[in-house]
Amino acid sequence: MNEKDIVTRLRAAGCVFAEEEARLLIGEAQTPDALAAMVERRCEGVPLEHVVGWAAFCGQRIVVDPGVFVPRRRTEFLVRQAAELVRPGAVVLDLCCGSGAVGAALAATAPVPVELHAADIDPAAVRCARRNVAAFNGRVYEGDLFAPLPRALRGRIDVLVANFPYVPTAAIGLMPPEARLHEPLAALDGGDDGLEVQRRAAAEAPVWLAPGGCLLAEAGERQASAAADIFAHAGLDVQIASCDELDATVVIGTKPAHG
Repeated sequence: MNEKDIVTRLRAAGCVFAEEEARLLIGEAQTPDALAAMVERRCEGVPLEHVVGWAAFCGQRIVVDPGVFVPRRRTEFLVRQAAELVRPGAVVLDLCCGSGAVGAALAATAPVPVELHAADIDPAAVRCARRNVAAFNGRVYEGDLFAPLPRALRGRIDVLVANFPYVPTAAIGLMPPEARLHEPLAALDGGDDGLEVQRRAAAEAPVWLAPGGCLLAEAGERQASAAADIFAHAGLDVQIASCDELDATVVIGTKPAHG
């Protein structure tokens, strides 16, 4: 199977970037049979990242196992915003971490070393995240939001980053098949208005944040104002940052540094 044939098949399957994908598949395949199988899976609609086993994110190669949420390029803005807040010795938590992409990228790009922790409710995501944060001595916990975290982290987290599920339940069916058929529903579905998980997390966050610590969460542009209200209701000082280039919005809540 040559590159031209692969491009033709990928384009017929609806792959917009068929040429780039073909070159990547050819470069990753170890044998002709493996290449044929990879092309077949991609044409069946399996996300490219699941086919090759990794995603490019913030200049890092992030391992992405089948069934695990694929990090989006827009989320690189979340990492950039968080990196600006990292100070020497910072304790960082990647909540709803999925593959651990945000935490791993932040640890790799932050100007100083960090103490990295991550958590997710999905066992497959936890296994994947452990591989991605291992190089940074990160620890990954399995459970719902803050529940699996060691109590020793209470009041110590300086930077809490989260790409919470924020797609409204009614909109899940409108998502591309790659996402809704191959990624876990728990990583996508944010409830009726897309903000249910953020509400739960924001309510608990002040207990875990250090004085002056920040909670940063990605949100849809139309959700930003409501998300900001949620953070403010939890007692956090709020600001909203956006990036037109990546079509990204991040809501930042800072715990007041009393005294």
